[in-house]
Amino acid sequence: MTYINFQNESPIEFCIMTFNHEFLTAKYNTAGPRYTSYPAVPHWKHPPNPEEWKQFVIRAFEKDGKQNGISLYIHLPYCESLCTYCGCNTRITVNHQVEKPYIDLLCQEWNQYLALLPEKPMISEIHLGGGTPTFFQPANLAQLILHLLNTSRLHPQYEFSFEGHPNNTTHDHLKTLFNLGFRRVSFGVQDMDPIVQETIHRIQPKEHVTQVMRWAREIGYTSVNLDLIYGLPKQTLESIKQTFACVMEWQPDRIAFYSYAHVPWIKRGMRKFTDADLPSAIKKKELYTWGRNCLEQNGYHEIGMDHFALPTDPLFAHFKNKSMNRNFMGYTTTQSQLLIGLGVSAISDAFSAFVQNHKTVEEYSAAIASGQFTHFKGHRLTDVEINIRWHIRQLMCHFETQWKPEEPIASSIIRNLSKLKEMENDGLLTLHAGELLVTEAGKGFVRNICMAIDPFIQPETTSIFSQTV
Repeated sequence: MTYINFQNESPIEFCIMTFNHEFLTAKYNTAGPRYTSYPAVPHWKHPPNPEEWKQFVIRAFEKDGKQNGISLYIHLPYCESLCTYCGCNTRITVNHQVEKPYIDLLCQEWNQYLALLPEKPMISEIHLGGGTPTFFQPANLAQLILHLLNTSRLHPQYEFSFEGHPNNTTHDHLKTLFNLGFRRVSFGVQDMDPIVQETIHRIQPKEHVTQVMRWAREIGYTSVNLDLIYGLPKQTLESIKQTFACVMEWQPDRIAFYSYAHVPWIKRGMRKFTDADLPSAIKKKELYTWGRNCLEQNGYHEIGMDHFALPTDPLFAHFKNKSMNRNFMGYTTTQSQLLIGLGVSAISDAFSAFVQNHKTVEEYSAAIASGQFTHFKGHRLTDVEINIRWHIRQLMCHFETQWKPEEPIASSIIRNLSKLKEMENDGLLTLHAGELLVTEAGKGFVRNICMAIDPFIQPETTSIFSQTV
């Protein structure tokens, strides 16, 4: 029997819900993509060459970028220590002399894109990710942002955000970036239990988080997000409760409550612990369900896979009016179809094509120094893939999608009808002519639902992904 607290349920109803919870978790705990892109990166097969990529960028700029602006994702890979749960592309060092040369490389890469475009671009979104963006001194971050702003225009509804580590985010970081237009900040908290923190090598005292949250509020940030993870090694229901007690004190505007993705065959740091240290799939789902209930009981609304927000957060309004978007930066309020990724391992999306930069600083630096784009892989989307991507994005953003009989997605639905009907019988979705709606019970399995309409998903292709539960 699980310990999920379903209020106002009779003992019989509670037992039925618990049985269903465990049955569905066991049945649908398979490996699958998170769908920050479609096709998922491991399914990319047809990379554009450099000249083709230039044309894709120009076409996306002319078609959409002039009106909706360009989104910029900037990858800052450096960290002073390795968090063993982390799946990001990082470079561990305590040598801060690397900062200035890397900032210069980012500016040079941006200049390559500027040379392509027929006019001064308009920026609608900037997100600083990592790694640890706050590894960099505020003055170096300011140099980068000022170069971007001095060579572009701003969209009237632009949004700038960055990821900060509570242990090294200073008041100067927050103030400097606020003065440059940043209004959203995301702090990586993950878990507040000392045993879990020690296991994942991320010791993070409560007072550090309290301090940066207070600074962000005092300076004027209008959206403060906390990242939390469930399914971490040594994590228990009691440790989740301890974490959420702190979170409710801090009252962030937005919360990302992610599933831990255990991929030790990709990330060596995850080999520091074993499967025996991880909660089972049933226990992991229990952690998520308890956290979700806690958030909803405290005024937060589920606005997409693993994301929750207060009604006052701007993303909630976009979710309600169905204008929320999803890209490689996660959920966003902007609608740009041209996303340019700058930096090591960054991914760019020109609507009809993707490319990814080299994953090491050395390869990235060598390519920039030679005046070439620094891509090592990519994918040109077919019209069918573009159509399916739209519907998967609708499901991931709004838990529903509609289509016309002549759309390619209709054929995919027919091919997978038995699988979808089985999900409907399990209470995860409702399927009508030209419409698929995810139920409340199905929201926690939205990745599985997307997999059911993804032609790339075959039994032999899923083992490279993390588990959906």
